[in-house]
Formats: sequence, C-alpha cells, structure tokens
Amino acid sequence: MKGNVHSQGYVWTIAEQFEGKLKTVSFELLSRGRDLADKLKVPLCSILIGPILDEEKLNMLIHRGADEVIVVEDIELRYFNAEMYSAILTALINDYQPEIILAAATSTGRTLMPYTAVKVQAGLTADCTELDIEEGTGLLLQTRPAIGGNIMATIKTPEQKPQMATVRPRSSRPLKEDTKRCGTVTRFSLGDTLPGGGRFPALKIDRTAVKGYRREETGFANLEEAELIISGGRGLKKGENFSLLRDIAQTLGGEVGASRDAVDRGWVSYPHQVGLSGKTVSPRLYMGVGISGAIQHLAGIKTSETIVSINSDPDASLHKIADLAIVGDAFEVLGELKKRIKK
Repeated sequence: MKGNVHSQGYVWTIAEQFEGKLKTVSFELLSRGRDLADKLKVPLCSILIGPILDEEKLNMLIHRGADEVIVVEDIELRYFNAEMYSAILTALINDYQPEIILAAATSTGRTLMPYTAVKVQAGLTADCTELDIEEGTGLLLQTRPAIGGNIMATIKTPEQKPQMATVRPRSSRPLKEDTKRCGTVTRFSLGDTLPGGGRFPALKIDRTAVKGYRREETGFANLEEAELIISGGRGLKKGENFSLLRDIAQTLGGEVGASRDAVDRGWVSYPHQVGLSGKTVSPRLYMGVGISGAIQHLAGIKTSETIVSINSDPDASLHKIADLAIVGDAFEVLGELKKRIKK
C-alpha cells in the first residue's frame, strides 16, 4: 500500500526495533504523541525504518495510539546506520511535511535526529522531559533540564518546521493496548516513489559490513529496562557500602542506581546515575537508600510504580513522594532486609 498525502500536518513519532522486535520506547513515544495530536486535533503517525516486520507487530503501534504507521523496510535496514536512516527520514519529511517529530533520547534517536535536523534545517531540542502545545500558536513547547539540571528550560521553534525533539526514555508510560483501535499501515521499500513525487535513496552499505551489535559491559547498568532498582546516595557514607546494594540487587534480579551526589564523590560510575542529569527510570519497584531527594532525582523516578525511601531524616524529600517511607538507619534496615530475603 503506497503512502497518501493526508499525512501532511501529522504529529510523528519514530519507532525503534532491534532484531525484528519493537522496542518499548516506541510505545512510550506514542503516549506523548497522542496527547499532542489530540490537542492539535491532527492524526498521529508512527514512522518505522527497519527490516520487514509482520502486520501483527505493526498493528501494535496502532493499538498503542497511532492512527497511521509508515514503514520503510529492507533487509539492509535491519541495523541502525545514521546515513541511511537519515536519508530515508529526510525524504519522508520533504514529502509529507509533518508539524512535529518526536524520537527517543536513545543512542539511535540522539544520532538520527540531529543528523536529520541539519539536513532539513529544523530546530531540535534534546532530552525533553515535558512536552505541551502552546495555546493560541499551536507551537510545541519543549521542556528540558539546563545548567547541569539546576533549572528547567522551555524551548519553542516558531520559524522552522518540523519541530523536532528527543524525549527521555521511561519518562512516560505507554498507553493501554486497545486491540479494537483501527488505523492504516503504509509500506515502502528503498527506491520507491513517494506520494508527492520524491524518491527514497537506493542506499546500500558499501564501505562497511555490519555483523551485529554487542553490549558494552564495562560499567554498564541497564537501568532503563530494570524492573527493580535499588539506589544509594550520600547516606551510604562511602563507596564500599554500595556492595550492600549490589548483593540485594543481585539476589532480587535488579540493578544498582545512584544519586548524582554519590557519582560525583566517585563511589559509583556515571552509568548508574538516576535523575535528569543521568537516566530516567520507570521500574516496578524503586528503592532509594540514603537519598535526600533533589528535584532532579525525583523527576527521574516519577513514573516508577512503587517507590520506597530509606533515610534517617524524616524530612527527606524522597519520603514525601514515596509509597513507603522508612525512617531509620540505612545500614540497620538493609541488614534486616537481607535477612528477610534469605528466609
């Protein structure tokens, strides 16, 4: 099915896949895009570049909020390549003229969006935590941390379209799946002619051969995908005490996080940092141990299902938003927790 020009003026979200499986962040973006599209009273379209996926997987994007899915598929696109993906996205933008494009602030989104923004001469705001539509103008309001996370800046790009932004993964929850939602799926291949007369580049990888990808394990912490995170802050007193958290996290199948203060003190490496200046997380259970709760940290955990705070200070900010606040010595509480876990 070829594309159709009614997609002009849409809000677009960029879906991501890896080895033929849609990433969760694709659905998180749709929840953001759905809100914006509804306020503008325009349709929401999800763009996917990758290998050929079956209709059932593509319909998942519709069930999570998209009105239309535009897919550019080819075996050469199974792995992300900035030059190829950007040339394809640029061709789509020039043909369809969308108003807003959202991508995740993942390694893919952080590479693809600036590369493409330069090509189409559009503005781009990175690492947004909040998005809204300005009343009267219909412009996209893009809020992100600035000056080391100490202030929140709201940015808009009134002169150039499309308005482009990357959004922190895990900063919103996907919409509930609705299998009764209907929409259209538009499939393209490399070299196809677009509805407005443009063409996709018939690109091939000539200079490099991508065999696959592997994860860098050194200092790695998969906080964005973790179901359980136990984080430590200044209240742990020294880096060696993070071993207590590692033991509990390993036993429960979780990950170890940290406050910015703990990272700045060199107690734990930056990949473990939670908050606006680190990683935004959304686990089923988030435990903060010895963390007072700076505003940047709280903003990075706000979509967690259940938050537990352990701190001897009854006035700790993290206590105020926690589902369970334990006022007590962190080491005594952790010791008792380890005993209960063993039982």
